Amino acid sequence: MTQESIILIVTTVSLAFIHTLTGPDHYLPFVVISKARNWTLKRTIWFTVLCGLGHVGSSVLLGLIGIAFGIAVSSLELWEGQRGSVISVLILAFGFVYFIWGVFRAVKNKPHRHIHSHGEAIHEHEHTHNNEHVHVHTQPANDKISITPWILFTIFIFGPCEPLIPLVMYPAAQNNTALLILVTLLFTLVTIGTMITLVVLALKGLSFLPMKKIERYNHALAGFTILLCGIGMVFFGL
Repeated sequence: MTQESIILIVTTVSLAFIHTLTGPDHYLPFVVISKARNWTLKRTIWFTVLCGLGHVGSSVLLGLIGIAFGIAVSSLELWEGQRGSVISVLILAFGFVYFIWGVFRAVKNKPHRHIHSHGEAIHEHEHTHNNEHVHVHTQPANDKISITPWILFTIFIFGPCEPLIPLVMYPAAQNNTALLILVTLLFTLVTIGTMITLVVLALKGLSFLPMKKIERYNHALAGFTILLCGIGMVFFGL
C-alpha cells in the first residue's frame, strides 16, 4: 500500500468521524424520535443504520455517476452544496411542523385517570381525549406505523454527504478500484458507527433523567430539537 493510499484512508476515517460528530442532524433526530415514540434500543439502532445507509449511499451514487460521466469534483461539490441547502430548509420545516403538531397533541391529549373492572381484575389507566384509552393488555399506540420517521428517512436519503465526493474521486482517477471500495466502506462504517454510538450514549444519558412528568410533551420536544438542528444547518452551517 502506497503512502498516498495510507493518507487517504486516515483522512477518510477522520473526516467521517468529524463530519458525523459535528452534525447534530446525524444523531439528535433519532434520539428524540425514539423517546417520543417509546422505541426499543434495537428499533432505534435499526432505523439509525437505515438512515445512515441512505445518507451515505446517495452521495456514493452521485460520486459513481460523476466518475462514469467524467464530471469534475468541483461540479459535484457544487451540486452537493446546493442539495445540502435544500435539505437544511426541509429539516427546518419538518421540525417546525412536527413541533407545532406536538404542542397541539400535548394540549389536546391532557390525561386523566380511570379505573376499569374486568371481572375480578381491576386496573387503573390514563385516558386521553385525543385517543381511545389503552388497556394494559392491548398494543400501545406508539407501536402503530407512523409517517414521521419515514419523512426523516426520505430527508436523509436526499441529504448530501459532502466530504465523501473528493475521497472517492481520487482513487477513481487513479483507476484503483480496490482503494475506491475500501474508502467507501470505511467512510460508511465510521459514519454509521459514530451515529449509533452517539445515539446510544444520548439515550442512556436520558434514561437517568426524570422524564415521566413531561411524557406528553415528547413529540413537541422532538419537533423542537429537530427544528434547532435545522436552524443550525441553515444559519450556522452545522
